[in-house]
Amino acid sequence: MNNKIKVERAINNLTQEQLANLVSVTRQTINAIELKKFVPSTVLALKICRVFNKSVDEVFSLESNE
Repeated sequence: MNNKIKVERAINNLTQEQLANLVSVTRQTINAIELKKFVPSTVLALKICRVFNKSVDEVFSLESNE
C-alpha cells in the first residue's frame, strides 16, 4: 500500500511525533507506515486522513500488484 503521509505532514508542518500524538499511536508507527513496513488499520487510516482533512483515497492507494 502506498501513502502520501510524509507529503501531507510537510504540507501541514507536522513532525512524525506530532501526527502520532494526534492519532494516538507512537512515532515509530507513523514511521513504519511511511516506509511501507506497516499497513494501518481502517480506524487509524481514517484518523490520519481526518488530521489532514483528506479522503482515504487522497492519502492511501493500492500498489498495482495488490
